[in-house]
Amino acid sequence: MKRIVYREWRIPPTRYWGILGLLAVVIGLGGLAALYLEHQGHWVTGMNNFVVWGVPHVFAVFLIIAASGAVNVASIATVFGKGSYQPLGRLSGLLAVALLIGGLLILVLDLGRPDRLLVALTHYNLRSIFAWNIYLYTGFIALVIAYLWSMADRMGLAFKRPIGLVAFGWRIALTTATGSIFGFLVARQAFDTAFLAPMFIIMSLAYGLAIFILVLLFSFDQEGRPVGEQLLRRLKNLLGVFVAAVLYFTLVYYLTKGYGAKNTDLVGWLLFGGGSYSVLLWIGWVLAGTLVPLGILWYPSTRRDCRWIAAACALVILGGLAALYVILVGSQVYPLPIFPGHTILDSGFLDGVKVGAASYRPTLPELLLGLGGVAVALLLTAVGVRVLQFLPESLADADLPGDGQDPDAPAGASKASYISEISAG
Repeated sequence: MKRIVYREWRIPPTRYWGILGLLAVVIGLGGLAALYLEHQGHWVTGMNNFVVWGVPHVFAVFLIIAASGAVNVASIATVFGKGSYQPLGRLSGLLAVALLIGGLLILVLDLGRPDRLLVALTHYNLRSIFAWNIYLYTGFIALVIAYLWSMADRMGLAFKRPIGLVAFGWRIALTTATGSIFGFLVARQAFDTAFLAPMFIIMSLAYGLAIFILVLLFSFDQEGRPVGEQLLRRLKNLLGVFVAAVLYFTLVYYLTKGYGAKNTDLVGWLLFGGGSYSVLLWIGWVLAGTLVPLGILWYPSTRRDCRWIAAACALVILGGLAALYVILVGSQVYPLPIFPGHTILDSGFLDGVKVGAASYRPTLPELLLGLGGVAVALLLTAVGVRVLQFLPESLADADLPGDGQDPDAPAGASKASYISEISAG
């Protein structure tokens, strides 16, 4: 077994600083958008008393669940013993931390009063799922950093599997809690279901892996490092399974919702009568984000081409954003069933305006804030792979370890004897 050697991302400085400069511009625009929202107030956004979570929250939730899915690549190697995935573990952990930080940054800047974040960190309402998530998010970052230490430091090899097991369970809990934020909201018909928790878990696996494959292919292509066909085939097959599972969960979600008489109008509105939301569901989520990528990943003439695989990953990501837009925003736009059996009623606080489906039009500051969080995640990843050894020199098929093998152990030594040697000092 050939030992895996890691080194920094050594693309030409002009190209590297060009990438950082582009990301810095996007981050700067996102920061200006956040300052504009804080100074003017949220009335300048498309959000209102009905739609309190808009485009920034779509980006934030997407990045948070994608972070959970990105670290799954490391879990496949450590928890399930798939040796060919072990060289990908370091990049997996780095990307997971970067994505989570980017998503949380969007939420902090969208608070309206980011300066009062300290209050949220020191005063907890343990009956709130939001308070639970503060512990889950910070714990996830700490665990993944410890996970990276166990992969990079030879003294940490003995702790790699225990930390990996804890991180695996923690990320499941994190994504479950993120889905439960919406599943616990009984006031919104589309949110009120425990099914959203497992649905968010499978979404995290698909979207996190799609981002990981894109980052991997881009970073290796820029420097000319080889990626073996066998590993690429495994990754794209795994992505195809996760995307198909998202389609299955989507079908079950709407069938379950539509089966109950009280939700018939809701499901009919989301699927066919929601205007742009219905179009986004069918065209963005189902067609472009699910069916087309599955065709690319499984069609004989495209499934072996890196460019087609990268295109499929990009479509999965765009489809994920469309899916979360429909789930988060579309569910709020549908009118609240304040009095079941009455479809239209007069509202006092709206001065007698007839209440129907709410309106929401995203504004440019909202979009820039969301893109700024994405740019922060990519910037952290780019800096990390540049200054530290996160990327293996080669992922060629001949250089990959087999299942059950540990490429971090010295050549000619078993994993058990190596751990014993470390423990003995």
